[in-house]
Amino acid sequence: MGTDGARALLERAGTLTLQTGNLLNWGCLRKKCPATPGEEVRDCIQKTLTEWSSKIGQDLNQEILEVLECTVAQAVEKINPEERDELKVSAKLFVVGSNSSSIRDAVDLACSALGVAQLDSVIIAPPPIEDGNSLSLEYLQPYWQELENLVQNKKIVAIGTSDLDKTLLEQLYLWAQVKPSSNQVNLASCCVMPPDLTAFAKQFDIQLLTHNDPKELLCEASFQEVLQESIQNTKAHEWIPLWLLRYSVIVKSRGIIKSKGYIMQAKRNAS
Repeated sequence: MGTDGARALLERAGTLTLQTGNLLNWGCLRKKCPATPGEEVRDCIQKTLTEWSSKIGQDLNQEILEVLECTVAQAVEKINPEERDELKVSAKLFVVGSNSSSIRDAVDLACSALGVAQLDSVIIAPPPIEDGNSLSLEYLQPYWQELENLVQNKKIVAIGTSDLDKTLLEQLYLWAQVKPSSNQVNLASCCVMPPDLTAFAKQFDIQLLTHNDPKELLCEASFQEVLQESIQNTKAHEWIPLWLLRYSVIVKSRGIIKSKGYIMQAKRNAS
């Protein structure tokens, strides 16, 4: 019965940081295979919120926190420093609110959660654009500059893009100081890699990868719905997701996933 305590904390906090920990440690999620990446995210956020809220005491005089950290303690798994060289830590970042400064927060939190100094690769999904506008180099530039700073500060080794066509990938490549090392292509939108994109990527040594993520992996309405379902009577409409990061830790020599999970941050807009 921790929902009342969780609701009281949410009503006084300004920021919520949620970490699922290693999903491979979650027996319930292993048994059930979510149909889509979007369903997996919703499931994970809901289970984390429900588990977290059940552990909160009823003491309404408990410490008021500006930043609430919502985690499932038994699922959190830091990387053993002795094994670090044998592992590849990759992440894909979905910026929900259009703010490039979210990128640093996301990478810092991922490093801290996993107990590492740097991530081996970060791919950024195209940031949300308003209806009627199309993705352009000018729009991507502040996000890419933020990633470049993190490469220069040795927080990330390699950075990549997602869903860029040949024209936009070429524009970014020519402009960028730190070149994209990879570009993800959604196979739902094209069953075969476009030949112009394949030729360009080969010429400039850009790895082409495939993915099946939707354009919006976690939208505002979806997050608010999950929050409302997990912690009843909370003012879910006040909470806006800022970003979502999905990470995986792979054993290099065997190609086996050792760990995967989500980290996200939301802020409260109290009107």
